[in-house]
Amino acid sequence: MFDLQLETISGWIRGRGFSSVAVQLPEGLKIHSSELSDFIYESTGARTVILGYPCYGACDLFVDYKRYAQGLIHFGHSPIPSMGSDPDVLYIEARAEVGIDDVLTPVIDSLPQKVGLLASVQYVHLLDRAREMIESAGRTAVIGKGDSRIFYPGQVLGCNCSSGLSVQDEVDGFLFIGEGNFHPLAAAFGLKKPMTVLNPITGEVRNLDEIRDRILRRRFAAIQSASNAESFMVIVCGKVGQARPEQADRIEDELRKAGKKVTRLLIDEITPDALMAYRADAFVSTACPRVAMDDEAKYGKPVLTVTEAEIVLGIRSWSDYVFDSI
Repeated sequence: MFDLQLETISGWIRGRGFSSVAVQLPEGLKIHSSELSDFIYESTGARTVILGYPCYGACDLFVDYKRYAQGLIHFGHSPIPSMGSDPDVLYIEARAEVGIDDVLTPVIDSLPQKVGLLASVQYVHLLDRAREMIESAGRTAVIGKGDSRIFYPGQVLGCNCSSGLSVQDEVDGFLFIGEGNFHPLAAAFGLKKPMTVLNPITGEVRNLDEIRDRILRRRFAAIQSASNAESFMVIVCGKVGQARPEQADRIEDELRKAGKKVTRLLIDEITPDALMAYRADAFVSTACPRVAMDDEAKYGKPVLTVTEAEIVLGIRSWSDYVFDSI
């Protein structure tokens, strides 16, 4: 179902002259670890080390791979342009081998007259065909260009929906093509227009209004819970694509200005167990906003995004709530 580009991999390894490579996989592709290792060895003779660390995006790129291998193959995500490039890193996006015609045709009549098109990287190659079909039906379809973290027009990351924001004023609503909730929720949080989600595998059509609103109610409760906090721990993520020390500096200064006690914490994996040892009334995460938003119920203390901390401090109001896009 997903194209692992085996011939591309073997050609790249031989072309670079590598005798060893590290392989980084997201959770859903780790089941292929052994077959990938076998293929690489049999086709190139290169030794392979599978990286067992969690990997949620290109923001988790294992930059220390040179300690273990000559090159790195990163699966399941596209490059993040603002992170720069490394010729010894190969991105295999694992595009879905699926068409869009059959599942989109029954949906077109229910779409807005002017629709913005979005997708996760596994389905971003379907956007041009979707636009062609929608425009053939007499509607306008727009694919926006994202900021410096976005590799493809129309692409959405779990922390960034700038492709949608760039055309939000031009459309009446959005169509997101992809599976699951993680990526379309980023768009649902960040955009102010209606959004339809189309699963290109099953043909399921849905919206995320109920899920989005439920999470936002929880975010409001977390903000309220933190409103009387006197001590805060500001978290900086050590992962190359999530590190925002400048945001940590800014929010720490604002907290201190408001008379709060502040401690700075540098950490890679933000989990309830990892935070349990630290004493603070509330936490502010400058890492991926989804750490705070999606896992809120797992934490014993409020964990806020930067923009949510601004609401606690009175810098912005709840009516001005915005997604803390990286």
